[in-house]
Amino acid sequence: MLTAAMLRSADGLVQLMKQHIDALVAQDPYLQEFLSWASQKSLIAPSPPKVASTRAFYLALARNPHIASHFTLACTLDQGMLLDAVLDNLLLECAIDRSQDFAYAHACGDALSNILSIVLDAGLHKSLQQLQEQLPNPNQNQERFQVWWQAHSSAWIEQLKMTIANYRNINQHWQFSQQQQQVLQRYYDANQLLLDCLNSNCDVTAAIRQEIEATLLLPQKELEDREWQ
Repeated sequence: MLTAAMLRSADGLVQLMKQHIDALVAQDPYLQEFLSWASQKSLIAPSPPKVASTRAFYLALARNPHIASHFTLACTLDQGMLLDAVLDNLLLECAIDRSQDFAYAHACGDALSNILSIVLDAGLHKSLQQLQEQLPNPNQNQERFQVWWQAHSSAWIEQLKMTIANYRNINQHWQFSQQQQQVLQRYYDANQLLLDCLNSNCDVTAAIRQEIEATLLLPQKELEDREWQ
């Protein structure tokens, strides 16, 4: 940051930084697939001020699904992102950490009820409501609910996963190796450093700044496609 601030023009430095950052993840197909997914999710957000901000949100959410609730305040600016955070958390609870325990199954049903209150898409709301209606009322007969959950939970969860995938493009929980986690952390930290430089007193032309901000966290294919535009 000090070097960037001292240069008469920091254009060349920040461009080289951006190239090196993109190269950190360029050779890993799985990480490229992950960045492509985050990019696709950013395009459906309603008129975000900066799509890179949305890409950063999904990158953080996918890497840290157990702390989805921590994103709630930030998501109040975008109800779509809030919905994705709670749906992602529901999938994690019901589909990943499967349990036959009544209290656990009841909690999944309650979570779905809460989610329905913030769903604006009519198709998604109808599909989720149909799934909710399949669940027996746990307040009337806990034993019946337990028996139903043990017999039908697998099929019900698959329907839930398909519904969320079709409407919100949340169709998998990313499983990163330890090495990939380390690479992603370096990638994240390097992007943060680059942004810190851009937001410092360094002299960067508006065109270079806009190009870097527009291409933050993009997969290699999209970066290459932009070069041909």
